Amino acid sequence: METVMTTLAAMPGQLMAVPVEFYIFGLTLLGVALFHHRTLTVALCGLATTVVYKLIFSGFADGAGFAGLAAHADHEAVILSNLMLLLLGFALLANQFERSNIPEAMPRVLPDGWLGGLTLLALVFVLSAFLDNIAAAIIGGVVARHVYHGKVSIGFLASIVAAANAGGAGSVIGDTTTTMMWISGVSPFDVLKAFIASVVAFAIFGVLGALQQHRFYPIQAHKAADSPKIDTTRAVIVGLILATLLAVNFAGNAWYPEHQDAAPWLGLGLWAAVLITAIVRAPQWSVLPEAAKGALFLVSLVATASLMPVESLPVASWQTAFGLGFLSSIFDNIPLTALALKQGGYDWGILAFAVGFGGSMMWFGSSAGVALSGLFPQARSVASWLRHGWYVPIAYVAGFAAMLALAGWHPTTTRAERPPQSQGEAAPPKVVDDALRAVGETWRNLTERIGQEGLR
Repeated sequence: METVMTTLAAMPGQLMAVPVEFYIFGLTLLGVALFHHRTLTVALCGLATTVVYKLIFSGFADGAGFAGLAAHADHEAVILSNLMLLLLGFALLANQFERSNIPEAMPRVLPDGWLGGLTLLALVFVLSAFLDNIAAAIIGGVVARHVYHGKVSIGFLASIVAAANAGGAGSVIGDTTTTMMWISGVSPFDVLKAFIASVVAFAIFGVLGALQQHRFYPIQAHKAADSPKIDTTRAVIVGLILATLLAVNFAGNAWYPEHQDAAPWLGLGLWAAVLITAIVRAPQWSVLPEAAKGALFLVSLVATASLMPVESLPVASWQTAFGLGFLSSIFDNIPLTALALKQGGYDWGILAFAVGFGGSMMWFGSSAGVALSGLFPQARSVASWLRHGWYVPIAYVAGFAAMLALAGWHPTTTRAERPPQSQGEAAPPKVVDDALRAVGETWRNLTERIGQEGLR
């Protein structure tokens, strides 16, 4: 009893020691949960309040006042702009995919009954291993909207997000966090073990999510005559955009990792493909305003999270990684991964699953969830997400436990932790390197000429 009283007596002091920024962030997340119809307003208010507080009182990691704010903004610019470009570009990609009429044909391809939903989730899982998890979630959502005639349960939406995040967790090109690990010198083979946890988790959330959707509204099979003809040109455009995304991601991380922080290459590559293919078949540009709201919401949350005074994480261990999975459901996993890479000492496959899949527990815990909520606004209720997607946290715990039991905890080094003589990057093919450098030189000359003309 005396120990309990001592602990209670010390709590006010411990609470006072917590930086104010965390209270602001907590209130922001609470506002998102309570006012899910005003999430953008809540997120922007939280960001503005945090910035004002740091300007007046605590300062920024890079300095005090507006100079510190400018330095912080410069440091985060590439991550935030890349996220914004991807979310907007994927909205147009989803529109092209929907207008190709491929989703309309899916009921003829998917099995009847709840196995149809399970197969759809499996397709999202596999697609996410090769593409960005945002694209996989959006494509899965578009297909679900058509095969279930718009009557998609929130639990199934949570399962789509979980499938996208689980599929990307074991692939260095499937998630932003695993890509960050690859850039930092983590071997793709060290991340592969995350698939152990992902498969176990899928066996739980996939089956339960498919059964829940089947009870809510089953797949309605229709005859071939009922579905419109597939627009082959738009289908090819979708394939070209996805191939561009894959090529830019691979080339940048495998051949030019030192230039990855220079510009939002992935987002720019996606938009280049969207704009070029729009000459042949234009998407409906009218989807952008609504998509911009969802994108700005997530960017605001990520920006606010980046302002939190977190300088280090607890000592690297499987317990720490396990806790980071739950934390990533409310706290952006990008800064968490950056801190872990700076600290070192982690088993990167275990961490990849934790921070990648952990965000599935909340609709705003991952960019895939936010992107999908743009297609299904009803998913923005935290209470509904937790009530109907209750099996996602269970899947996380089961997957994590299985991976730890089967593969164990085996930390590996990042590039920063290895001796300089052991470092080296794969060289790109000469023809590719020459072409990219020529494009870069042309771009620099063009921008310099525009700048000179502007000064006259």
